[in-house]
Amino acid sequence: MKKKFLATAALAALAFSLTACGGTNTPPPADDSSSDASPTAAGAASGYSLVPKDTNGDGFITLGFAQVGAESGWRTANTQSYKDYFVEANGFKLVFLDANQDADKQKQDVRDLIAQGVEVIDLAPVTDSGWEPVLQEAKDAGIPLIVSDRQLSVSDDLYLTYFGGNMEEEGKTAVKWLQDYITANNVTDPINILHLQGTIGSTAQKGRTKALDDAAPANDWNIVFQQTGEFTQAKGQEVTESFLQQGKDFNVIYSENDDMTYGAIDALRAAGKDPKEYIIISFDGNKSAVQMVVDGLIDVIAECDPLLGPQVGDLIKKAEAGEQIAKITYSNESYIDSTNAAEKVKTAFGS
Repeated sequence: MKKKFLATAALAALAFSLTACGGTNTPPPADDSSSDASPTAAGAASGYSLVPKDTNGDGFITLGFAQVGAESGWRTANTQSYKDYFVEANGFKLVFLDANQDADKQKQDVRDLIAQGVEVIDLAPVTDSGWEPVLQEAKDAGIPLIVSDRQLSVSDDLYLTYFGGNMEEEGKTAVKWLQDYITANNVTDPINILHLQGTIGSTAQKGRTKALDDAAPANDWNIVFQQTGEFTQAKGQEVTESFLQQGKDFNVIYSENDDMTYGAIDALRAAGKDPKEYIIISFDGNKSAVQMVVDGLIDVIAECDPLLGPQVGDLIKKAEAGEQIAKITYSNESYIDSTNAAEKVKTAFGS
């Protein structure tokens, strides 16, 4: 199946309705269990009463940032946004710890931040489970904790707020785009999907995988291969090469971040295959990936904003001032395809 855009496909892509991370402008509210539509005083709804304070009187709030690692261009941009924003000129100091994608190390990192007496902790978790004891330790120490980028499977009385993407809605954005592409182009070939998953157990992987797993049987699509590429280019290439060696037919690549997509494209080229002959769906929106949309190598990217530092800083300042903040706030994200990539590449993050 050749993936050639028709005028009707472009119109369909512009027309379809997207939600949350896929909203073209402002996302509608989520359901009551996770919506930021009904904000409450910080911590009031869940019984979480800790708010950020300058507890040592030095005139700054010290943020301890427990980062996942540096596995992708998205993560690099995310880290830099914190380092650029959390500076004394903005009323902050920053203690930065990198878990190198090791969930056990990250739990120790948070304990180290507690021991150092930071005044707020921002946790971007490697995986979503097993955090209850560590978060309780932070709460017992009187240190408010913010969860960013990836959500946790814990009681919401263990953290102040979550800020970041709605990962399942990002996946729904991608599968909705594929549905509309198939309809607009009258595609009758079976849809056989090579699925590159992110780090297993992360909410990014869980949400994006769930969206595809739910959509595939409903649309009579075949997921012919599904394996983690660990959000890295090297692993994405390795996994794709392994699948290509099996000689199975596929015409769609659903890759849960841009770095794995780069690896998949490298694997196709190394095997003598033209990436433009496949429908390639990616996530994040690195500048290099957006340029690949312009060049026709990637068909659509469900955006995930990495520049969370200033937005988290704003939430901290609001909570410190006693303003109302939501338990969950989803960042406003959209999608990139042939209709808007030339404009989006001008402002995309990374290189």
